[in-house]
Amino acid sequence: MKSSPQHSARVPFWLRWLIPVLLVLTWLAIAGVGGPTFGRLDEVSSNDQASFLPAGAEATAAQDWQAKFRDSDEIPAVIVIENDDAISPLELAGLASLKEGLEALELGSAVIGPIPSEDGEAVQYIAPIGSSDEVKESVQELRDFLAEAAPDGMQTFVTGPAGLTADLVSAFAGIDGILLLVALGAVFVILLIVYRSLLLPVAVLLTSVFALCAAILLVFGMAKLGWIQLNGQSQGILSILVIGAATDYALLYVARFREALTRTNNRTAAVLTAWKASFEPILASGATVIIALLCLLFSDLNSNKALGPVAAAGILCSLFAALTLLPALMALLGRGAFWPFRPKLVPAGGREPELVTGLEGQKGVWRATGSLVARRPRTVWTASVLLLLVASAGVLGLKANGVPQTDVILSASNAVDGQDALARHFDAGSGSPAVVVADESKADDVLAKVKAAKGVGDAYLLAEGSVPITGAPGTPDTPDVRDGKVLINATLNFAADSLEAEDTVKVMREDLKTVDADALVGGVTATALDTNTTAQRDLVIIIPIVLVVILFILMLLLRSVLAPVLLVLSVVLSYGAAMGVSALVFNNLLGFPGADATVPLFGFVFLVALGVDYNIFLMSRVREEALKHGTRPGILRGLGVTGGVITSAGVVLAATFAALGVIPIMFLVQLAFIVAFGVLLDTVLVRSLLVPALAYDIGPRIWWPSRLGRPVLDAAELRGTGAVKPETESAGSR
Repeated sequence: MKSSPQHSARVPFWLRWLIPVLLVLTWLAIAGVGGPTFGRLDEVSSNDQASFLPAGAEATAAQDWQAKFRDSDEIPAVIVIENDDAISPLELAGLASLKEGLEALELGSAVIGPIPSEDGEAVQYIAPIGSSDEVKESVQELRDFLAEAAPDGMQTFVTGPAGLTADLVSAFAGIDGILLLVALGAVFVILLIVYRSLLLPVAVLLTSVFALCAAILLVFGMAKLGWIQLNGQSQGILSILVIGAATDYALLYVARFREALTRTNNRTAAVLTAWKASFEPILASGATVIIALLCLLFSDLNSNKALGPVAAAGILCSLFAALTLLPALMALLGRGAFWPFRPKLVPAGGREPELVTGLEGQKGVWRATGSLVARRPRTVWTASVLLLLVASAGVLGLKANGVPQTDVILSASNAVDGQDALARHFDAGSGSPAVVVADESKADDVLAKVKAAKGVGDAYLLAEGSVPITGAPGTPDTPDVRDGKVLINATLNFAADSLEAEDTVKVMREDLKTVDADALVGGVTATALDTNTTAQRDLVIIIPIVLVVILFILMLLLRSVLAPVLLVLSVVLSYGAAMGVSALVFNNLLGFPGADATVPLFGFVFLVALGVDYNIFLMSRVREEALKHGTRPGILRGLGVTGGVITSAGVVLAATFAALGVIPIMFLVQLAFIVAFGVLLDTVLVRSLLVPALAYDIGPRIWWPSRLGRPVLDAAELRGTGAVKPETESAGSR
């Protein structure tokens, strides 16, 4: 007598218990090592400008030359002491004595100053900080000293490259703790609502956290070996991406596991059935995101190059955790994972309704959605496209050409306030000059050209020890020459991180080429300019590469050409709409002065790669159902059975990316909104209405040129089963 598939068959001990336990123990060991490594990421992470520099830009070449002229890696801190009224001679004498106290801190080489302002209401010091690894601590030491030593009633600021770097590092301080807690808390609440279970959310979150521990271990090793440059920006994105992606993959697996439990009470068989059903879409989804992220290696920006392998490592770990750890946990927990609402076994006679329309057995919002798609497919997809096109029009207002560094930090910043004070009383570029590298034989001509440039307040050649050659008595008159080159410092009239300063550098570069064809202009302003220019170039190069890669993977998965093309077009349109709405929000609601030049690229990579994820989950299930029941019933069936899980996955991913908004960095806040809104738009509109309606309207031809794309053959194969009417006869349903 044959045993029913619903009853437990004898499962070998090694398959039922040994393998799951070994997998769980292996992941516990990985987490045990990777967890503590989280706190050590600062050892291999850097938030200074070098970690963001464009690799082949003029500013980078100039910085390499600057290094030859320096005997240390000192970073200048610009100290500004401001008074409401003119500073008296007696007060100025007292401020002069501060120089000894500043030098007594022994943070770097000799302090320059005090330098009085022309209006007499402020003085300035230049205090070099010797160790780039301790900028935050050194700047705080300066601020604490000034708070005690400065005369009463005067305001003190520590700004310049060192001050801004220190405040940027402080803004990233919440990356390790606050960001992770907010993301995990949001995911846990959503999972509780979705599953109404206590154990399952814990199992899914454990999968995500263990995947993150593995990713941290992998990234730490790559950074330690010097393969990548890790910074706070990529570190924060890694945490969010791993939690969101691992949870999404887990939701897909859990949905198939729950479905399998309705057909058998053999939990091991259910685990294996769910694994086989979810393996291909999860693998295709992970591969799509990984390869899309690795396309960032084509970027000329070091920050982008670093993010590619860092984020790809996170997705790889998420993939392995969802396909190994989660099935092992489900094998051990069985139906108990869903307590108190355990899935019930469907009686053998009433397992699956016979499909004619594809809506059989469905109820609630997804039956209503399927009915709408079936009744008016062309109206639905046309209206969806028009809505997305209207939203995309907002892209015209997107100001993604970079923002001043003082606007990057959204929280209170002494350095940002100091830049404002510096601009009120001194040449705004003080402490952050443009640096010109020129040929020794053309030094005088180049210096004259720099001094004549519009927007330059002062310029001078440098002698050994970075002493300016000004022509004053006792000033060295021999410039420092290294390998036939000299250095010229040019103090700009504008703040070093302003758009006006960037325009000055552009003009200066053009003018200097007429005197010295090999002259280089570097410094803080030039670096910002080259970063923005390179980011815009990356958009043109990387976006087509990502689209081609995604298209190729979809063709392999769906065994079709037409469907992948339409899916890629749908997510590109969704991306345009998300950027359009984001531009309106940034400009009109949040009042941002603009956006970082890398925001459109990062938004594209994440939205397109992750948006395709949901289409992969949907269309892989649609293809599975179409093979059984025909294309149009398969579309409605696939929409209904994946609707809940994909929507839940979209909400989870949107919530995790929204958590980036807790870090007071403009770039991360903007990326958080773009991805969170874009994912919800893609989940609710594109995947639920646009794609199913378009596929339903096209019918079997959506699978062209595969065998499923032949309507006559499809109908002939299915006519004998009684499952559906021939598709060639049901054109009127469109």
